[in-house]
Amino acid sequence: MRRSTTESRALQIILIAVALLFLAFFLALPLVAVFGEALKAGFGPFLDAVTAPDALSAIKLTLLIAAISVPLNVVFGVAASWAITKFKFPGKSLLISLIDLPFSVSPVVSGLIFVLLFGANGWFGTWLAEHDLKIIFAVPGIVLATVFITFPFVARELIPLMMEQGKDEEEAAISLGATGWQTFRHVTLPNIRWGLLYGVLLCNARAMGEFGAVSVVSGHIRGETNTMPLHVEILYNEYDFVGAFAVASLLAGLALVTLVAKTVLEWRFNLHGSARH
Repeated sequence: MRRSTTESRALQIILIAVALLFLAFFLALPLVAVFGEALKAGFGPFLDAVTAPDALSAIKLTLLIAAISVPLNVVFGVAASWAITKFKFPGKSLLISLIDLPFSVSPVVSGLIFVLLFGANGWFGTWLAEHDLKIIFAVPGIVLATVFITFPFVARELIPLMMEQGKDEEEAAISLGATGWQTFRHVTLPNIRWGLLYGVLLCNARAMGEFGAVSVVSGHIRGETNTMPLHVEILYNEYDFVGAFAVASLLAGLALVTLVAKTVLEWRFNLHGSARH
């Protein structure tokens, strides 16, 4: 059988070994350490740490933030992808660049931007105070920061996919009398469903694990504005290592579930793409 590469067998083995060693050192070993430290004192202290009132509050807030920010990003991602791939309009290149903005801006800087806008001394701070509205150091600020950090994920998964698929099927459906909503439901959505689910998965993972931007706008109020990553930091700074690693292990577990789901979705997406071709 003809080989697909010109590299020697020894070089291939070396490259694979280097990749595996890198993954073992930077991925597997830290995960083992997290779970090992979390269960170091036994399952009882672990359970006490993750069921403590502050921990439960952090878990609930993390899930709430993800439940709000992910659907918002799905709506934005689908709308932006649809507009960019199906229409020609002034400012398309600018829109694409703005979608990538959170990738190039530090999360801490993005959090500071919201403080500048909505903080007590911010541009809208006086108006918000007069109307008894609180954004910074409250749930709305955390939602805004999380949405900003995570909004590229869905759009960036869908734009290349929809560009590759083209507009032929949508145009055929419209020529047969389908409305825009019918075309989206019966043509576009089925074609992008695996890419959409993949983007949602990545968006959700980042939303639950975001630290920098959320740390700036949250105020670190225990039991109120602390998400799971912030709660881990507080416990670690208080030398409650068992509690810190216990909550961190929940985040690590969510990461592993995300990884498995990502692998399954990639397999289904590749299988679906092969079937189409």
